[in-house]
Amino acid sequence: MKRSGPELAQYFDDWYAGMARSPVKDEIQQRHLGLPPSLLSTSLLSWAGIAEVTEALRLAPGGLLVDLACGRGGYGLEIAARTGARLTGVDFSAEAVRQAAELARRLGRTADFRVGDLAATGLETGAASAVLCVDAIQFAPTPAGAYAELRRILAPGGRVVLTCWEPADRDAVEGLPERLLGVDLAAGLTAAGLAEVEVSERADWRGAERSMWEEAAALDPGEDPALRSFHDEGVRSLATFGRLRRVLATATAP
Repeated sequence: MKRSGPELAQYFDDWYAGMARSPVKDEIQQRHLGLPPSLLSTSLLSWAGIAEVTEALRLAPGGLLVDLACGRGGYGLEIAARTGARLTGVDFSAEAVRQAAELARRLGRTADFRVGDLAATGLETGAASAVLCVDAIQFAPTPAGAYAELRRILAPGGRVVLTCWEPADRDAVEGLPERLLGVDLAAGLTAAGLAEVEVSERADWRGAERSMWEEAAALDPGEDPALRSFHDEGVRSLATFGRLRRVLATATAP
């Protein structure tokens, strides 16, 4: 069943709380994606992918990186450390924001994590030097609102980088995850008024994803709710794996 609004936020609060009590899931994900133990992730961007995203953001030291749907904060914290940028992370899960702030404290990093929506961040217009959204734009209740919001908060010349999945064949979408059916990063960014829009397939990222989902689908989750969710997602993902393409989108605010 499709969730929205407060129901979806509560679902993700519970999901993140379960992960904090289940280090096995993190170990599996970090191993397949090549991430260090200090980088807590709920998305599927690999260590090599982080390097590509960092380069595409074109951040200068002191610039503000806004990490939308930041989850537990791992990706934003890593990219800010690499570039010397300031970091603001926004997520609609209060539990994710709490864990992200705790991770920053453990790492000795300075960052601002706050509760907000993809389409209503609460940030000032033109505040961001760059906006990042890893594997999450599809969760916006109104996608057009999310694209308009990231355009609003970007300063002129600022960069946006999105990673996601899109249907490989838009004429054969039956059975695909509902939230991915309408994902069209190029159309969304263009309609929001962004310039230099480019969407490129990242087929080389898929090998790590497949091997991770195969291990997830094969494990016995027992009574661990986080592992149960991970296992079930693995089963679902493998069922439609070849019908989605992995993409990286970039654009610039005029």
